[in-house]
Amino acid sequence: MDVRIRVLTIGGALGILLMVVELVRRRKLKEEYSVLWVATAVLTLLVSIWFSLLRGVTDFIGAISPVSTLFFFGLLFCIVLLLHFSVRISSLERRLTTLVQEVGMMSVEEPDDEGAAAHDEEARDAA
Repeated sequence: MDVRIRVLTIGGALGILLMVVELVRRRKLKEEYSVLWVATAVLTLLVSIWFSLLRGVTDFIGAISPVSTLFFFGLLFCIVLLLHFSVRISSLERRLTTLVQEVGMMSVEEPDDEGAAAHDEEARDAA
């Protein structure tokens, strides 16, 4: 691997690590998601430092070049991330539907005080 590319990838991986730590510290990123990003940055750092590992993985999966191996695993990472977020959104949508239904039922069961007072006056007038 060319020295410039190696320096760039090592710098990028360290930058991602620092950014993830800062986002978690500022509570902009939950810890459960930070594990995924830290693992990705560490793997990128590992492959950047130890290029023969990438060549070994390339040979193992039967790819032609290390670039195609990186592209394959990057695409796989994106698909897994999209699947995870789809599951998360579906779960949140179900919880939101349940919450809206519960709030709707509560508002039907407990009329507000003004409506109850007006209803009581109408009942007395009718009697």
